[in-house]
Amino acid sequence: MGVSRQQAVENRRAIVAAAETLFRERGVDAVGLAELMKAAGFTQGGFYNHFKSKDALVAAVMEKAMEDGGEGFAAIIENAKSAGADPVKQNIQWYLSPEHRANIDTGCPWSGFVGDARRFDDVARGSYAEGLAVNLERFAKVIEETEGISEGGRSKAITLFSQMVGTLLLSRAVADVDPALADEILDEGRQHLLTAVDTQPAIQSPGRERRRKPARE
Repeated sequence: MGVSRQQAVENRRAIVAAAETLFRERGVDAVGLAELMKAAGFTQGGFYNHFKSKDALVAAVMEKAMEDGGEGFAAIIENAKSAGADPVKQNIQWYLSPEHRANIDTGCPWSGFVGDARRFDDVARGSYAEGLAVNLERFAKVIEETEGISEGGRSKAITLFSQMVGTLLLSRAVADVDPALADEILDEGRQHLLTAVDTQPAIQSPGRERRRKPARE
């Protein structure tokens, strides 16, 4: 008896979810189909009922990870605004926290897959690049809204996010063998970026003036 269309969709989601976890933990090339399907609760033979190849699965994982990453970023920003906190600082504090460092399975996908991305096929690599570009645009918009400016957030967003990813990856790399160094890297990176947010305004394009915030009455 065949499975229903809805069950097939659920099975596919389970495979993608299991694959994302394993890919993040061990890297795409280190995970075989037999192990992957076992983790998802299926036999290896069922893989090709859902995907034409492992590359097709990787592309599906990237699509899901980019979507989830964008939703996660939006949630952090909205929560910060609701609490009356600075959303840029809140994002930095969350990103460079011990909790996020430990959350390899479902944390930021851009840091989670950065080591594998250049080895993906064109489709998966394109999804990664597009997702990164969209997230940088989101971050730039948040910076501009927070600082009350009309342009210049993109440069700052790229700089901040690149430093955030680098700090997180270095801290993760040594967390198991030298926890003290890992914490030092995380703490110093976080404090540096929080200070940079206060002292380094976004760069304005030539000819554009900084938009002033309305004066308080």
